[in-house]
Amino acid sequence: MMTTFEITENAKKQIAKLLEKEPKGSFFRISVEGGGCSGFKYNFTIDNKTNDKDLQIQQVVIDDTSHNFLKNSKLDYEQNLMSNSFRVINPDAKASCGCGISFSL
Repeated sequence: MMTTFEITENAKKQIAKLLEKEPKGSFFRISVEGGGCSGFKYNFTIDNKTNDKDLQIQQVVIDDTSHNFLKNSKLDYEQNLMSNSFRVINPDAKASCGCGISFSL
């Protein structure tokens, strides 16, 4: 399966930092779930089990269903005066909420 999901250098560095504190073999999982104020929401977790249809990009794993929502997207990590957080830049999202975690297609 070809991916069109990009991970910025800032996100790669932060993921590596997070995984240093986790058991060996752990990875950063991104999933899309129903809910949130705009219809769907991004979920970021640390996991150590993969499924057959998971897409793995370096230390990031995305399940097959979520990958369909994340095609052409980019994962970034932003640090500013207000917060430090992962952010998905999804050009297919029609709307998103102020927190950037929830979106609609």
